[in-house]
Amino acid sequence: MTEKYKIYLSEDTKSRLMNDAELFEFFRKDGTVNLNGFLKELIVNYFDQYRKDNDELLKDVINELTSVKSLKSKEASQLADKIIRTYINNKETASGKSTVITLTVSGESYNIIKIIENNLLQDSSMSGYIKDMFLSYLSIPRNKREEIIFKPTYEAINKAIAENKVLTFSSTNSRNKGTVHVEPYLIATSKEEQFSYLLCHGHDYYKDHTFRISRLRNVFVTSDTFTKDKKIEARLTEMGIRRPHSASPDIHEVVLMTERGKDMYRMIVKNRPALSKAEGDKCHFDWPEMQLEDYFRRFGKEAIVIRPKSLKQKLVKYYEDAVEGVRKIIQKENLAFRKAFMCSSFVFIAYADLLPASSLTFSSERPEHSAIFSSDNEPSLIIFFAQSILTSSLISSNISHIVSTPSSVSL
Repeated sequence: MTEKYKIYLSEDTKSRLMNDAELFEFFRKDGTVNLNGFLKELIVNYFDQYRKDNDELLKDVINELTSVKSLKSKEASQLADKIIRTYINNKETASGKSTVITLTVSGESYNIIKIIENNLLQDSSMSGYIKDMFLSYLSIPRNKREEIIFKPTYEAINKAIAENKVLTFSSTNSRNKGTVHVEPYLIATSKEEQFSYLLCHGHDYYKDHTFRISRLRNVFVTSDTFTKDKKIEARLTEMGIRRPHSASPDIHEVVLMTERGKDMYRMIVKNRPALSKAEGDKCHFDWPEMQLEDYFRRFGKEAIVIRPKSLKQKLVKYYEDAVEGVRKIIQKENLAFRKAFMCSSFVFIAYADLLPASSLTFSSERPEHSAIFSSDNEPSLIIFFAQSILTSSLISSNISHIVSTPSSVSL
């Protein structure tokens, strides 16, 4: 069964939900964000927790209210429910713009919506109940929201860790094709990204690995067991504290930073490498090379890599490729300008014999034309000027011909 519901909420709430859907990579085949698919997962995986938390809060408020002797139990319950819905769940600003989304439910999400519809609405509408659930979800830290959206994945990983079971899964990461077999050790959260990662050891090729949990698919706890290695566990625990998003070995890097570069380092915190030592403008880092390359690409001349040579060469090539790409774009645009100018010239010459001689006199000596022929002007401005004179001359001469535009002329 499939059913549609209109949910009314603020533009800000919708924007934040869209942001989570994009961050957790809910996309359609055409690359657009699949908000409906994301919201269905949210409802399915968060409903039980939301209902439990709401019931506990309601119970606490009722207990506080019934402690007032003048209030009866039923009156306290009604008042508590109103307080929660009005002052706690309703966190949207009254001044914000409102919008409506169409929620299409099916399967498990349809069943949950029917449970809500038949049992839990009381004085609230379906739109109001779902909106309150969304607001409650958004009040939770992002790494915990990720845990809600990917609840079955987290449950399987935690089970495998607790029981020392080998875990298999596939990943949406393009570098990890096929089914992966790992020995799971722990889940760690990146402080900057607020995403969670599975830190594990390769079951087949004996290497440390880290996988972003939101990108795991078809997670399965096998019956195969393994014995945790204390050295591996200590190494992965340290990795989880410093940089859970990368399992690559550290290299020593020296970077010469300007004052602007130092400011950028303080401001750009996502995947920022830890500073090992500073000697004036020389900054030392011990971090995986790929992570260092990705981080310092955006610094340009404000951070110059002194060593290692391999990283310096990679960054030089990156900037050379960028310059070459810009050069090709400029060349392509210049070619387009030349073609457009040739088209306009063709049209102008084709009709030249039909126009009064006075209208054909272009000259930088004439005051009304001198600005057009300035060396600062692009060819497109001169083309526009030529077309304007041509058009006005044709009209003034009452010539009933249709003038071809540059886009219709074939070269």
